[in-house]
Amino acid sequence: MINPLVGQAARPTAVAAAWTRIRPAVAVAVLAVTVSACIGSTDHAKPSKPAKVTGLRDDIRSVAQKTTTATRPRMVEKCTPSTKRVKHSSTTGTGRNKRTRTWYTNEKYNDCKKVQQGTEKYTKVLRRARWCVELDDLNGKRSKDDVWFEVDAATYNSAAAKKEGSKLSFAPLRNGC
Repeated sequence: MINPLVGQAARPTAVAAAWTRIRPAVAVAVLAVTVSACIGSTDHAKPSKPAKVTGLRDDIRSVAQKTTTATRPRMVEKCTPSTKRVKHSSTTGTGRNKRTRTWYTNEKYNDCKKVQQGTEKYTKVLRRARWCVELDDLNGKRSKDDVWFEVDAATYNSAAAKKEGSKLSFAPLRNGC
């Protein structure tokens, strides 16, 4: 059908509505492809933990875990027996002789809900425990001094057993302390 005012075929309303919904999605997809092509393959994720570092032991530091006792609601599951009406149907015969028989039964089940029943005490961690080691001459570079790394407890204990200025090599958990 030709629209005499415009001089071109008029779209049916369903097609026009669908095209109006699809057009923004197509534009977003084209924009996403364009932006990803411009950025390239650079990874903008969180910096990963450093692989293995080597240096001279300078200092060590441990920060104890800080906890407190707190209370929270004690939630328990309370169940009550209940019944529900279930509809059943059975069909016999074919064509004009088709008959459907319907019957109802009551089925038992437990209706369970979580409800508060008093309070309970728990240990709340305010600050996690950390173990840190400071290295000088990081990876053999004399200009890189006083660099802190967070390590696990075993690495911290082995660093504590060594004298200051001893060579250490370990895989830290993360940079800084």
